[in-house]
Amino acid sequence: MYEGLQWQSPPPEWSTDGNRLSVFTADKTDFWNRTFYDFVRRDGHLFYRQVEGDFSAEVTLHARFDTLYDQLGLMIRADDEHWLKTGLEYSDGRAQLSTVLTRDGWSDWSTAEVTTDKVDAGVRIRLTRHGNVLRVQMLDQSNTWHLMRLGYLNLPATAQVGLMCCSPERAGFNAVYSEFYLGEPISRTLHD
Repeated sequence: MYEGLQWQSPPPEWSTDGNRLSVFTADKTDFWNRTFYDFVRRDGHLFYRQVEGDFSAEVTLHARFDTLYDQLGLMIRADDEHWLKTGLEYSDGRAQLSTVLTRDGWSDWSTAEVTTDKVDAGVRIRLTRHGNVLRVQMLDQSNTWHLMRLGYLNLPATAQVGLMCCSPERAGFNAVYSEFYLGEPISRTLHD
């Protein structure tokens, strides 16, 4: 499940147990480029492998949040100027599904309500690449996938794909992942 993955910016502590990966973040880590805050941060933790062409990645995210901007999820990265991260992020006093899309060095940020009160029990998300189109989905409590973001990113044939986490305001956020899958892309059909 986690075989063949490698770290970009390794965390101070991480471990696997069966299908679970647990990571503790380093101090003040993030992926963000310029927009609104005028800073660039490229030191978030990414556990990835190189993937050629289209794919779907899924993972269940587990966390107990209490600090602003703590986050964990999935990421695709071509380079420092072109990437997307998506997952759970603590903002406005609650966990939200957050997506940051960075094109030509500028990040944008969108959030959506998470439809479960039990984030530590797990929220499943999916990231799919269809050429230069990226699709973000979240699985609800009735096992229905919902489209959360559809975006364009000019990508090379091969990109880094994997699990990311950050804690921009502190160290020691515990990000937990389970049932990670990285394989063939789902159908291009948007509406079932």
